[in-house]
Amino acid sequence: MRRSLLLMLVCVLWVPGANGDQVTLKNGDRLTGTIVSGDGKTLVLKSEFAGDVTIQWDAVTAINASQDLNLTLKDGKRLSGKVSTSDGTFVVAPGVGTAGGSTAKDTIVAVRNNAEQAVYDEQAEKMAHPRLYYFWSGVFDTGLALTRGNSSTASYTLSGNAVRATPRDKLTLYGNYVYATDNTVVPGHTTANSIVSGVRGDLNVSPRLFVFAIADFQTNELQHLDLRQAYGGGFGYHALKSARNTLDIFGGANYDRDEFGAYLLGTTPVAAVNKDSGEFLVGQEFASKFSKRSTFTERFSLFPNLSSTGQYRFQFNSSVATQLKNWLSWQFSMSDIYISYPPTGLKGNDLVLSTGLRVNWGKPAK
Repeated sequence: MRRSLLLMLVCVLWVPGANGDQVTLKNGDRLTGTIVSGDGKTLVLKSEFAGDVTIQWDAVTAINASQDLNLTLKDGKRLSGKVSTSDGTFVVAPGVGTAGGSTAKDTIVAVRNNAEQAVYDEQAEKMAHPRLYYFWSGVFDTGLALTRGNSSTASYTLSGNAVRATPRDKLTLYGNYVYATDNTVVPGHTTANSIVSGVRGDLNVSPRLFVFAIADFQTNELQHLDLRQAYGGGFGYHALKSARNTLDIFGGANYDRDEFGAYLLGTTPVAAVNKDSGEFLVGQEFASKFSKRSTFTERFSLFPNLSSTGQYRFQFNSSVATQLKNWLSWQFSMSDIYISYPPTGLKGNDLVLSTGLRVNWGKPAK
């Protein structure tokens, strides 16, 4: 501990009486810089040479600030002004229009300078009165593959989602498009052409329990699926919820309508089929930030058919993304959509693997 602090002092200005905020530690060392924020566990001090330095709050014994700071206490009260320490008590000299006072260190749950406090207050106001256009964030994924010469093929994938999440609810819009052609032999033909899209709303009824409603839409040219509509809802449970990992388990019921168009199987005509079904809905969704720059997401949904016992369908989606810049990542994605009741002569499985760029946009609520 002693050695680490000595190394830190090489980088941090340590000049008693110098301009800036001064933080005194248990061992008597003093660090000088600009206090940015603290959460009752750590304190962030911005120094001229070392940048942001994180200090354990337990190690802090005194603060003498040259700037106004905002202290939030356990009871919700806020003290604002220049902070000093006297006999182990934090004393706040009130500024113009602000409340000063004194308090014990263990009553402080947040420390913010004026800039950080303004950002926090703006976010808190938005959270208290959220409008529909607040807190949106999401991603766009794209992938392209071409061959020329002895073969002439092209495949393109485009997917994305937009999420508006608050501590109380979450609204998700999503879509995925896959298109591929093979023109090696004239005339060319389409080898993939499918669209999946939908919307889902979640509402937390307790810290762990939530309810949800969902609407899904799908088309698939090669499966002669003109349109699949699925509407449902149910209950879910936040089984795991941390800064690095989340796991949701959910279940409910669906109404599903599949509209398959007419086609020729060789020279034999196959009639159009419309299929209405009730379904169970069970599934899970997992997300992990397994390194500073890399994330993994995965979602699996199973739909056992209630109207035609023994039939079912499922959807599986997963992706790994590695951040290149704040707004740009490289992603690898896999999706698998399966039905146990495909039209005559056709396969029930559509598996797609793709890789390409991911564009991140927006800022989620904190």
